[in-house]
Amino acid sequence: MIKSVLRGFALATALSAVAFAAAKNPIVGGAAMFDSKNIIENAVNSKDHTTLVAAVKAAGLVGTLEGKGPFTVFAPTNEAFAALPKGTVDTLLKPENKATLTKVLTCHVVAADAMAKTVAKMIKDDGGEHDIKTVGGCVLKARESMGKITLTDENGGVSHVTIADVKQSNGVIHVVDKVLLPKM
Repeated sequence: MIKSVLRGFALATALSAVAFAAAKNPIVGGAAMFDSKNIIENAVNSKDHTTLVAAVKAAGLVGTLEGKGPFTVFAPTNEAFAALPKGTVDTLLKPENKATLTKVLTCHVVAADAMAKTVAKMIKDDGGEHDIKTVGGCVLKARESMGKITLTDENGGVSHVTIADVKQSNGVIHVVDKVLLPKM
């Protein structure tokens, strides 16, 4: 009887530790995100980011996003990719369009660890709008409204950060609801 109670207590303690670890970071796409894992290790577990993961693989960027960083990734959801004109994703995933796909994806990556609080401060310090330069050479216009950050791409498309501050071992992910497109 005592052994059963002790086993039950040990199991409850272990489950509480797992729940606590997962609680430190938001759940994304139904999966716990762990700050001990890198961007790729976490992204592959999100059911909301299967298109992004496929695109990162097709562009050959897995090794980069597994690297030391730090990186901030504005991660579009599957719904964001689905909102692009019909056939766009299929076209981008073709080997002959790897350069264009790489350009689109790297316009979602910043070579810094920028938590939402830091971005919000930069926006405030710059009078309501802050230019964010991406590793792909794009300039995103960051704004804040009612505690939410929006990003405007070079074509005027506006994306909202829907889940902020998903800490990774090599940076941070902010989930966004629209694909940010470079001027081509």
